[in-house]
Amino acid sequence: MKLFWVDCRPWNKTCVTTAIESGADAVVADDPERVRELGRVRVIADGGDLIPGEDIFFVDIDGAEGQEQARACAGRGYVVVRTRDWTVIPLENLVAASDRIIAQVSSAEEADVALQVLEKGVSGVLLTTDSPAVISRVGERIRRTTGTVPLSVFEVTRIAQTGMGDRVCVDTCSLLADGQGMLVGNTSEGFLLVHAETLENPYVAARPFRVNAGAVHAYILLPENRTAYLADLRAGDPMLIVDAGGKAADAVVGRVKIERRPLLLVEAVSGDVTAGLVLQNAETIRLVRDDGTAVSVVQLAVGDRLLGHISGAGRHFGMAVRETIVER
Repeated sequence: MKLFWVDCRPWNKTCVTTAIESGADAVVADDPERVRELGRVRVIADGGDLIPGEDIFFVDIDGAEGQEQARACAGRGYVVVRTRDWTVIPLENLVAASDRIIAQVSSAEEADVALQVLEKGVSGVLLTTDSPAVISRVGERIRRTTGTVPLSVFEVTRIAQTGMGDRVCVDTCSLLADGQGMLVGNTSEGFLLVHAETLENPYVAARPFRVNAGAVHAYILLPENRTAYLADLRAGDPMLIVDAGGKAADAVVGRVKIERRPLLLVEAVSGDVTAGLVLQNAETIRLVRDDGTAVSVVQLAVGDRLLGHISGAGRHFGMAVRETIVER
C-alpha cells in the first residue's frame, strides 16, 4: 500500500483533521499530543511514533551526492526526498534502488507523477500544503492508486463437484465495482480472479462489499505481494482489490464469514502454470472472463478463458521465497 503522510507544520488544526479524515498514515507535526487529541494517527516528530534521524531521513536531492545519501539512508529507514527542481529522473533512480522512498510533493499533480514512477511508483508521498482541499484530493488519489498486478489468461481444463466444505466470504469496508474482485488460489503459484457480488440476480440481492472467495485453505493475494490463508483473515486486515485490467486498490476487511456449503473445484492452465480453486457451488459465485465480464461457476465450461495471476514463487509465512516447493 502507498503511504500517505502530511506535513502539518506550522500547526493547522483543520489540515490535521482533514489529513486524518482522508486516511493519512502519518502526520508531521511539532507537538504529537495536539495531533493525538484529534484522532488516532502516527506522528512524525521528536517524541513521536516515527522519529526523524532514526526511523525517517530527510534528504535534499540536488545532484549525484544527494542520491547516494538517500540510498545509504534507505538501508536504515524511510527516506523523504526533496528537490528544489522537482523532476522525475532522481526518483526513477531511487525507486529502482529502494522500496523505502517517500517523495515530498506539494500538489495532487506531483503526487500522481511520483506514484507512477517506473510503473510501481514511490512507496508513498509526504504532502506539504496548507490547503485542506489538496489534502483531500491527494488522499483520494492514494486510496485508488496501489499499482497494478500483471494478469494472465487461463483456460479452464476441469470443473468437478467436491462435496461439502467450509468456504469464506470476505466482506470489505468498501463498495466494489463490476469487474473487481480478489485473486485467490489453491496454490501460491497461480491465482484466479474471483468477482465481487456486485451483480443483481433473481435469488439474492447484490452485496457489492463482498467476495465469496473460496475454501478455507486457499491463498489470497494481499498488498506488498504477501499472501494469507482465507481462514486466517480477520477484521481490520488490509486487502488487495484487483480489476479486470490489473489495476489494484486497497481495501480493509470488515468481516469474515465461514460457513459450510457445497463446493466445486475449478482448474485452469496458462502455459505451464495451473491455477486451481475450490469455490462454493452457487450461481452467485463468479470468476472473470478474459474480456472482463463475470461468469457464474454454474455456467462455467471447460475451454472458457479466465483472468488470473501467475506468482512464480513459493510462500513461507505469506512471503514469496525462491526455493523448491511443490503444491498440488
